[in-house]
Amino acid sequence: MRNLKKIILLSILSCSILPVFAQRASWIWYPGDFDIYMSNVMQNRRTERGSFFPVFWKMDSHYVLVDFHKEFTINAPEEVKIFVQGTYNVKIDGQAIAGFPKTIQIPAGKHKLSLKVYSQGAVPAIFVQGKTIVSDETWLTTFEDKEWIDQSGKVSDKSGTTFVTAGSWNFTDPNVLPSNFKLPVTAQYAVKKEKAGNGYVADFGKETFGFVKIHGLKGKGKLGMYYGESKEEALSKEKCETLDYLDVDLAAKRDSVMPLSKAFRYVNFQAENGVTADSISMLYEYAPVTERGSFKSSDQELNKIYDVAKYTFHLNTREFFIDGIKRDRWVWSGDAYQSYLMNYYSFFDAPTVKRTLLAQRGKDPVTAHINTIMDYSFYWFLGIYDYYKFTGDKKFVQDIYPRMQSLMTYIDGRKNKNGLLEWMPGDWIFIDWADKLSKDGEVSFEQLLYARSLETMALCAKLANDTTNAVKYEKEAKSLKAKIFELYWNETKSALVHSRVGNQPTANVTRYANMFGIFFDYFTPEQKLAVKEHVLLNDKIAKITTPYMRFYELEALCALGEQSYVLKEMKNYWGGMLKLGATSFWEEYNPDKKGVEHLEMYGRPFGKSLCHAWGASPIYLLGKYYLGVSPDAPGYETYTIQPNLGGLEWMEGKVPTADGDISVYMNKNEIKINSAVGTGQLRIKSRTKPVVKGAAVKSVAKDLYQVTIRKHKNYIIKYSPPAP
Repeated sequence: MRNLKKIILLSILSCSILPVFAQRASWIWYPGDFDIYMSNVMQNRRTERGSFFPVFWKMDSHYVLVDFHKEFTINAPEEVKIFVQGTYNVKIDGQAIAGFPKTIQIPAGKHKLSLKVYSQGAVPAIFVQGKTIVSDETWLTTFEDKEWIDQSGKVSDKSGTTFVTAGSWNFTDPNVLPSNFKLPVTAQYAVKKEKAGNGYVADFGKETFGFVKIHGLKGKGKLGMYYGESKEEALSKEKCETLDYLDVDLAAKRDSVMPLSKAFRYVNFQAENGVTADSISMLYEYAPVTERGSFKSSDQELNKIYDVAKYTFHLNTREFFIDGIKRDRWVWSGDAYQSYLMNYYSFFDAPTVKRTLLAQRGKDPVTAHINTIMDYSFYWFLGIYDYYKFTGDKKFVQDIYPRMQSLMTYIDGRKNKNGLLEWMPGDWIFIDWADKLSKDGEVSFEQLLYARSLETMALCAKLANDTTNAVKYEKEAKSLKAKIFELYWNETKSALVHSRVGNQPTANVTRYANMFGIFFDYFTPEQKLAVKEHVLLNDKIAKITTPYMRFYELEALCALGEQSYVLKEMKNYWGGMLKLGATSFWEEYNPDKKGVEHLEMYGRPFGKSLCHAWGASPIYLLGKYYLGVSPDAPGYETYTIQPNLGGLEWMEGKVPTADGDISVYMNKNEIKINSAVGTGQLRIKSRTKPVVKGAAVKSVAKDLYQVTIRKHKNYIIKYSPPAP
């Protein structure tokens, strides 16, 4: 009996081990092509009141004919299965195989396997699975092979072809074509119904997103469904932003799922002329990301703000990071840049960052700014270097660097005679939604972003081993920074002025360039303090009313050590939305508005998005400036922890990285840290020298100490907070 159990156990183990010998394959394509294709599909789903609403900018397409190849050395003959999206041919060592083979035999030795695929309607893609020969991102690909054959039939032995490594989303099921990709769904139900007109309003309890499902639909006539992020919107059949109309002619009861996903909390279900239905539910559509980051504190309102921010962000995390789930559902670069930063402190989902960056950039030639917005081109550059800083993924930077160069060349070509950027036909200077915000002339905010983008280009050029252009970009960035302070700094106002018009600086001071100058570290210590007093804490300077720019305003104040002030602002601003019943955070919030005024925007009574990605910024602020965790070297090889309670009694949370989490707990006497990654430096203010077992404590300034944090060790640090 014992021997029988042993035989059974060995059989089970051998079955579980066998698949390990076969390497895992993935669908692959020309890099960026599937990202562009899928973003086109997603962004063109937008409707307003049943009408198709297309994007404002050029949409690129995938390459329709793509060559894939890889060289292998195998010790034994190998059977290889081939799956292809498109029409294709297969070659081994340059010799074509007849027909459209599904399985091929490759003999032992060194060989080159090549596939050439044509597909107009979907991205050319391949899936190759053998024991050792598999398709993955090490394959080389090109959209033009530049080969030729002479009159004797000889194939050229020299080529000008540029090959790049393949792209992949890690789709590992050969029987599911990439073009069939869909986000998962799960059933959800309304929490209550209320009679209205010929039907009822279903309340799903909170902001949500997905496909409405009608159960037991029957009859002949019209059915209207009117969606609302607010009850007022759902009840407004004439003014709600999204709706569905159905012509029903069903003799027997049937379930029906709406073809397009919608954002809503309320659904106004109105059936006419004898149409009936048993009930409605929804298929909630979501991105299957893992919630890794966390934050909890002694302040229950702040905890609620964090939880709602994370829910808001998750709703706007889809195939890509989008702006808002009700209205645009587009990949806007300014919105996405903030999403990247929030992502690094919540999901740490690197693939979605890469997909979004690739989709935004599209293909050459460059004919306009990203999303047609000057500032949004600059956020795209910044997003790439931040991605490298948080993930350490050098290969992605090297792969996308040529697209960075061509976009920067386009921007450089639009400088005026002063070497500055200003509005030109085809440009949109956005900055922020704000009344009476001038976009005329040479706006200081744009020049500041331009300088930072040039610095980013220099850093990425070094990663791409382009030393000549690294020097060039560094020189241009240094020159532009000097020019910014020469032309825009006003000693009397202790700030950068907003713009220059007719070669003369204006007297107008706004918050934008000044707050960016702080966390870009462009100011001297004296200038930082002056800007804090004369701009950021000055109520005479026009206030910011969008979460979009509150993100940066509060970041600047946190960078200046004003966490106590920022905590109050978060509770007032985001807490103000919660007091009005928000279940997700809005595109814009002005506390001075009343009632249904909060729903208005763009001249429409319900035009405002009540679930907007840029409303979720507390995720980032609490992770970076309260828990205080940020990378110093790429991929958290080294990092800093500089926690700040900001008036809280205690707080705790996790900051995710590519290789594990960094956990931080802090109260007014004790800090606990555990890290799975790199080497950290805890910097803590204390009246007396902190006490910690198993680590040295170093004094770096008056009342400021530093402790080195090694991975996989638990640290408990006792300290004495300085007097307020």
